[in-house]
Amino acid sequence: MRKYLHFVLLVISGLILIQCKDRSTSKTFKADVIVYGGTSAAVTTAVQVARMGKSVIIVSPDKHLGGLSSSGLGFTDTGNKEVIGGLAREFYQLIYQHYQKSESWNWQKQSEYGNRGQGNPAIDGEKRTMWIFEPHAAEEAFETMIRQNEITVYRDEWLDRETGVIKKKGTIISIKTLSGKIFRGKVFIDATYEGDLMASAGVHYTVGREANSVYDETWNSVQKGVFHHGHYFKDNIDPYRIPGDPSSGLLPRISSETPGENGTGDNKIQAYCFRLCLTQHTENKVPVTKPEGYDSTQYELLARLSETRWNEFFGKYDPIPNFKTDVNNHGPFSYDNIGMNWDYPEAPYERRREIIKEHVLYQKGLLYFTATDPRLPSRVREIMNSWGYSKDEFVDNGYWPYNIYVREARRMLGEYVMTENDVLCKREVPESIGMGSYTMDSHNVQRYVTPEGFVQNEGDIGVRAPEPYRIDLGSIIPKMDECKNLLVPVCVSCSHIAFGSIRMEPVFMILGQSAGTVAALALEKKKFIHDLSYEEIKTRLIKDGQILEFR
Repeated sequence: MRKYLHFVLLVISGLILIQCKDRSTSKTFKADVIVYGGTSAAVTTAVQVARMGKSVIIVSPDKHLGGLSSSGLGFTDTGNKEVIGGLAREFYQLIYQHYQKSESWNWQKQSEYGNRGQGNPAIDGEKRTMWIFEPHAAEEAFETMIRQNEITVYRDEWLDRETGVIKKKGTIISIKTLSGKIFRGKVFIDATYEGDLMASAGVHYTVGREANSVYDETWNSVQKGVFHHGHYFKDNIDPYRIPGDPSSGLLPRISSETPGENGTGDNKIQAYCFRLCLTQHTENKVPVTKPEGYDSTQYELLARLSETRWNEFFGKYDPIPNFKTDVNNHGPFSYDNIGMNWDYPEAPYERRREIIKEHVLYQKGLLYFTATDPRLPSRVREIMNSWGYSKDEFVDNGYWPYNIYVREARRMLGEYVMTENDVLCKREVPESIGMGSYTMDSHNVQRYVTPEGFVQNEGDIGVRAPEPYRIDLGSIIPKMDECKNLLVPVCVSCSHIAFGSIRMEPVFMILGQSAGTVAALALEKKKFIHDLSYEEIKTRLIKDGQILEFR
């Protein structure tokens, strides 16, 4: 009897141990490829891996997929559309299909919208693509790609940046999120705008602007007195709280730091903003209201600016379908929150949330200020009061975009560093995995006081690429001695000014697909990503519609 009881106890103990073990491993998930990020690149990376027959999981900090493409940036910065192929073009074809449905035009007739876009037509009927769209249409397209390829997505999962990356012999074994979930894979992709996985994996990177001497460039670095766009103060505006009295202190949003000498580097980054989706259509308009914490003194510079000129402020209310806009920064004091994001790339999550909250307050306050403040011309207030939030966009986020526009954060120092010499076609890029073509575009980096005692902006650069340029394979691959199984298609290895062109959403989708191709090929060939030959990568990319050369 005792032996029987002893046996039963052993069985029960074993079952308990098995249950405990199951519970301890229930938060562990495995796939051939783990993609960290919720951007457009994360989606195209995962789709490519799945189509090449490998298992893949997206671990997304975001609840809504698509990054800026589904968060307000609907007036696409395409550059030369002929070099946008593969899954990126497939995305824009899904957009085209969406707007071919009559029910997609609920506030406006398609004929009323026409083929908008100055030098950037919205619709290419011959190739069945559409390049300008509403945020919800973009999110729907990304979700279609996820659904059709049966990709598993874990949302609202944030990398444990302190201890969440486990590496052995230069290889990532697993990553852990703050919720405690563990994701094991053979290849990992960092498809975030910030490069958090890359940094936590010990891969070297840079933040800010290099001196021109580092890569033999001209348009990197501090660029005082260089004005390529109209986003600078064209009139002498006093920067002090009491005009003419430096002892009274600077007005808000003017840096007390010295801007540095032209040609030198710094750790400052170009400004962020939210790409707002506004409308004047009464049936779909949510009025602008006074935000909690509103302080009209934050916009004193704008009031002083309004005394001389106001033609620029509404210059980038770009029309997207259904009487909506993709609103971007335009002019010397606008939606870019200049100088308020310098610590964002390296900041912990809590600090990043503070920065984002401050940007939200700044932009909501700016809308309210321009609609109500009596110091502004009445015609300005009348125009602003005609606009409101689109009530059918971002409905679970107070009609506010999900993502802030992280125009630049960390940039990897990988096997190949793209510079302006590549973008301007001054040197041969040896191993193309896709192409870019947009202007090298940096928004303002800082607002400072000139030696003459007036306020000025610095850092706004726009230099056109003479033709589409190749993007090198090595720009998405870390150095082999740093990590053997990581690919980085967003925070790519490049200089600040080269990133000004590469950072466009279609290019991120292109590089995402290429990263997915490299990952799947490495698994198929049973090699490290560094050991693949370029020819086998190139062959597969071309097969899947990527455009590697411009003819």
